[in-house]
Amino acid sequence: MPGDDQPFERHIFGTDGVRGQSNSGALTPDGVLRLGLAAGKVFQRGDHRHRVVIGKDTRLSGYMIEPALTAGFIAAGMDVILLGPVPTPAMAMLTRSMRADIGVMVSASHNPYQDNGIKFFGPDGYKLSDETEAQIERIMEEGTEDVLAEPADLGRAKRIEDAGARYIEFAKATLPRTLSLEGIRVVLDCANGAGYKVAPTVLWELGADVKTIGVSPDGFNINRGVGSTAPKKLQDAVLEYRADIGIALDGDADRVIISDEKGRIVDGDQILATIAAAMKRTGRLRGDGIVSTVMANMGLERFLARHKLGLTRTKVGDRYVVEAMRESGMNVGGEPSGHVILSDYATTGDGLVTALQVLGLVREEDAPVSRVCHRFDPYPSLLKNVRYKGGDPLEADSVKDAIEKANETLGERGRTVIRKSGTEPLIRVMAEADDEALVKRVVRDICAAVEKAS
Repeated sequence: MPGDDQPFERHIFGTDGVRGQSNSGALTPDGVLRLGLAAGKVFQRGDHRHRVVIGKDTRLSGYMIEPALTAGFIAAGMDVILLGPVPTPAMAMLTRSMRADIGVMVSASHNPYQDNGIKFFGPDGYKLSDETEAQIERIMEEGTEDVLAEPADLGRAKRIEDAGARYIEFAKATLPRTLSLEGIRVVLDCANGAGYKVAPTVLWELGADVKTIGVSPDGFNINRGVGSTAPKKLQDAVLEYRADIGIALDGDADRVIISDEKGRIVDGDQILATIAAAMKRTGRLRGDGIVSTVMANMGLERFLARHKLGLTRTKVGDRYVVEAMRESGMNVGGEPSGHVILSDYATTGDGLVTALQVLGLVREEDAPVSRVCHRFDPYPSLLKNVRYKGGDPLEADSVKDAIEKANETLGERGRTVIRKSGTEPLIRVMAEADDEALVKRVVRDICAAVEKAS
């Protein structure tokens, strides 16, 4: 064990909570129970009755992880409120509104059903810091026997049935009461995930004509050929139904990808540019810029510069974006993947609320999505994933040399971003520049070096 003066290296938590294959590693019933015990210990502050809220998405393993977490928190002396299937942003919102000490979302986001994950939120609705996650993990490593509550101090569990309805009202309230979506035809893809009930209801109640995809979860089909990471079905449906817009959420509905009326994808960078420009025009944008990650396209950065706005880049992960937003006082941030954080409304990415803001602009400008949401021409970019079995390929001299050569080749014309995935054994290799052929060659050479070193 490291001493108190030494940094604690996390092994269970990644870039977005705990994630992996269900029923293995930290995501066995025993591992999840101990995780609940440890988190319960960390968040029992003060002498009040402590409370945790737990939500989940629609994957099969949620039926295993939810009760294991519940047992851990109850054994630690915390009361548990079970929300059932709800979007991650709904869970974060309800953590605050229900005055809970901690919120937990059981979801692996855009991953397939075999995976699952556990995301923690503090009482303020924000994701935990690295330090707090390390504190939880340290307790698990040291042992949770001392965490167990006395028999008289055990917690209780209660399931509430109106969590979705509360979130529906919250989401609708992010648009002016006078704004109606009547006459707008929407194709909505819920990825067979956590937003499958609430998202169609919100759009319908606001007056939109809604055609749905991915609203029949069976525990296995979450993100399978649908959702924000597989938008082809959405694009085809937009053209088939002559829709004005297509909206694709991911498995836990904290990210969104949009299709315009021509079936063309509008990614997170374009969404950020669209919302930032509109908020600056109306005086609502704070901090003279926005926050995104190292993956944000250079085209976004140039667009913002033309509008005298800055781009603050962080490492990949929406919680790092949120941290930078809070430090700088900015109220818009996000990632190209469609995580968009609008802190005037939410403490985390909210795919539905983001889509509503875009719809509000479409209605306000009385223009097609292709015009409203196409703010810049992105630099040619290519991202490839290289799976590795062990070790750290990025430490190999051959890989370092390949990356250095690529950066020298690109010069000021472009850039590379090479990093480990925080959730899977993958090396993510990305390059962008003003020359597509050059981008392809650079990515190919780096990937070849990583594969050889793996």
